[in-house]
Amino acid sequence: MDFLAPWVQWILAFHVMAFISWMAGIFYLPRLFVYNTQAVPGSAEYIRFCLMERRLLRQIMRPAMVVTIITGALMASVPGVIDWSAPWWWIKLACVVGLVVFQLACGVWQRGFAQQRNYHQERFYRIINEVPTILMMVLVIMIVVRPSLSL
Repeated sequence: MDFLAPWVQWILAFHVMAFISWMAGIFYLPRLFVYNTQAVPGSAEYIRFCLMERRLLRQIMRPAMVVTIITGALMASVPGVIDWSAPWWWIKLACVVGLVVFQLACGVWQRGFAQQRNYHQERFYRIINEVPTILMMVLVIMIVVRPSLSL
């Protein structure tokens, strides 16, 4: 994939923009779930939150996640960009997988709200909202610092 080498900075720019958009959605969606647990199922407020959740997930988070993954894979495929033996890379990749799994879980919770079958309390969504924050912090440290860890 040497032909991508001249474009790595452009790919990186789009990767960062997509990641920021994805994280914004991942931080906001559980907050909407908190608000939705406070609304009466079937009420206008509840329906409005369900609509906001669906649009955020489908129109912002999903495309941003896909662009983040595609641009990340493109950069990783350029020879010399990634030291595949470095532990930081694998930790970063595990964090990305964790964010994808978190988003998939958000999709399940969003469908539950849409079907008026939410099984979690407000506190659950407040606590779970911290998971992507921790994953993002580890991910950014792995990218910026690239610590030489021995696993």
